[in-house]
Amino acid sequence: QVQLVESGGGLVQAGGSLRLSCVASGRTSRSYAMAWFRQAPGKERDFVAAIRWSGTSTMYADSVKGRFTISRDNAKNTVYLQMNNLNPEDTAAYYCAAGSYYYSHTAGYEYWGQGTQVTVSS
Repeated sequence: QVQLVESGGGLVQAGGSLRLSCVASGRTSRSYAMAWFRQAPGKERDFVAAIRWSGTSTMYADSVKGRFTISRDNAKNTVYLQMNNLNPEDTAAYYCAAGSYYYSHTAGYEYWGQGTQVTVSS
């Protein structure tokens, strides 16, 4: 089992930045890929970004490319999502996920955090 706890969400004005963190505990000895997804009210949970265990490969949703950066520190069992130039369309609950496959769909991830809310005002 792996437990994931997100932090760093909040209220920010359009054009601002936030950095989300996700700390993993439990069976962190496995080489999990990590990802961020987001879900707005009444909508499906959408892929945002993913990173391999090694950190050598990353991928992003088109809507966040050039604005968001995913990174990880395996020594701290932590994955980050740096979000710059935020806009109101980025408002959602953001979820951290861990899984055996480096994938851009929710089905690829076995473990999920509880989410952290990001609200961007115009």
